[in-house]
Amino acid sequence: MNNDSDVYDGLRLRADFDSPWKEIIEAYFPQAMHFFFPETFALIDWERPYEFLDKEFQQIAREAEQGKRYADQLVKVWQIQGEELWLLVHVEIQAQKEDNFPKRMFTYNFRIFDRFDRPAISLAILCDSNREWRPSNYSYNYPNTRLTFEFGSIKLLDYENRFHELENSDNPFATVVMAHLKTQQTRSSPEQRKIWKFSLIRRLYDLGLGEQDIRNLYRFIDWVMILPKALENQFWEEFKQFEQERIMRYITTGERIGYERGKQEGEQQLISRLLQRRVGELSPELQERIKSLSLNQLETLGEALLDFTAMEDLLNWLQTNKST
Repeated sequence: MNNDSDVYDGLRLRADFDSPWKEIIEAYFPQAMHFFFPETFALIDWERPYEFLDKEFQQIAREAEQGKRYADQLVKVWQIQGEELWLLVHVEIQAQKEDNFPKRMFTYNFRIFDRFDRPAISLAILCDSNREWRPSNYSYNYPNTRLTFEFGSIKLLDYENRFHELENSDNPFATVVMAHLKTQQTRSSPEQRKIWKFSLIRRLYDLGLGEQDIRNLYRFIDWVMILPKALENQFWEEFKQFEQERIMRYITTGERIGYERGKQEGEQQLISRLLQRRVGELSPELQERIKSLSLNQLETLGEALLDFTAMEDLLNWLQTNKST
C-alpha cells in the first residue's frame, strides 16, 4: 500500500498540473466572489449574465513567462452603474511562496489593459501553507518614475481559526475551504483524512443540497482529499452504505468507475498538452503510447516532463518506462 508520503506527492503533482478549482469557480462564480471578495461582489449587477473570457486570457497568458498556471479566470461582469468590468481571478496552489508572484499579477493586469484597453480587478486566492507569505502589491520607485500596483488577496490558511463559521455556512466555498484545510492538516494521517472526507461529504446531504450541487462538491472533495487505495476502497464502501440509508444514491458505483476512468483520460489529455508545450507537436504514435500508460506512469511522466527540453527527453523516458 502507498504510504502517506506517496499520497501527498500524488496530491501535489495533481494540484500542480490540474486542479478542480477552475471547475468549481465556474460552477459557483457569484458565490466565490461573495465568499472571498465581498467588496468586489457588491459592485456587480448579478442580474446580468457574466462571461468567462477564455480566449482573451489565452492571448495575454501565451506571452507570459513560462511556469505553472493554476485556475486563472478572466471574467466579464457588469457593474451596478451599467459599466463593463473585467475580473482576473487567480488561484495560487504553490506549496511554497513564489517570489515572482506579485510581478506576475502586475504583468497580467498590464497586458489586459494594453491589449484590450480594459482595466481589470486582479484577485488572488492563496492556498499555500506559509503563514508569513502575503503578497498584495508590486512596486518600483525611482527619482522620476514610481509605480505601485495593489491586488486583492485572501489566504485560505486564515480560515483555520474560523472553522466554526465555515461549518455553519451554506456557501459552497465554505465546503471548498474546509476540504482544502483538512487536506493540509492530514498530510501525515490518511486515516484522519478518510474520516474528514466522509464527514464533509455527509455534510452536503445534511445541508439539504440538490443533487447537482452534491455532485459538484463531491468531485472537488474527492479530488483534493486523495487516499491510499485500501482506505479509498473502505471509504467508498462506507459511503455506499450511507447513501443507501439516506435513499439518495446520487453517486452510484457505475458512476464512480466511470469517474475513475475519466480522471485517467483527463490525466492523459493534460499530460499530452503539457508535453506539446515542452517538446513540440506529438505524433499520433506518441499519443497512442501515452494513452497506453497507467495512471501511476502518467503521474510519473507528469513530474519528469518538468525537466524536458527536447523531444529526445520524452523518447528516452518512454524507452525507460515502457508500459506493461
